[in-house]
Amino acid sequence: MRVKKENFVKGCCLHLFNHAIENLDLFINKEDYMRIIQRFREKIVVYPSTIFAYCLMPNHFHFFMKQDSNEPIYKIFNEVFSGYTLYYNHKYKRVGTLFKGPLQHKLISTQEYFYQLCLYIHFNPVHANLVKKPEDWLYSNYLEWIGKRNGRLFSKEVYELLDVSPEEYANLMKLYSKERFERDRDLFEK
Repeated sequence: MRVKKENFVKGCCLHLFNHAIENLDLFINKEDYMRIIQRFREKIVVYPSTIFAYCLMPNHFHFFMKQDSNEPIYKIFNEVFSGYTLYYNHKYKRVGTLFKGPLQHKLISTQEYFYQLCLYIHFNPVHANLVKKPEDWLYSNYLEWIGKRNGRLFSKEVYELLDVSPEEYANLMKLYSKERFERDRDLFEK
């Protein structure tokens, strides 16, 4: 269920996601993915927030974030993706919107869901048969979670918050399955 604008308060944790219109590929090449990642690096300074998990997929994206100030984090997405739409339409010689509708967002309020949502987000490329293992997908922060990369779109606060080590999280991911992914999709996207 979408959250009302007045629910975007300091400390809230949200799953934010959206899909492209007509299964259009939002990201065609590495340059497109990196453009979004760079813009998020810039905007989380302007709109203080913590990114727990993210994954950019060819035709959609997922972010699990905490709002760290009174500035609503949906402003990050408005600025990043409105600029990206202009860039994309110019680069690929098209016009119009890229997304099915407005940014989707769900409030995540229990610690149990934190684990499940992070696993769900990081498993997306495996479920879509883009890679065999989540660590092979470069456009998520799974490699940060398991200590194999030091990116800026990740907060080590998550290790303390969830009382998990990189090794334990990697082991949890190995147990995650496509069947569980389908069950979690109903929980996190509807």
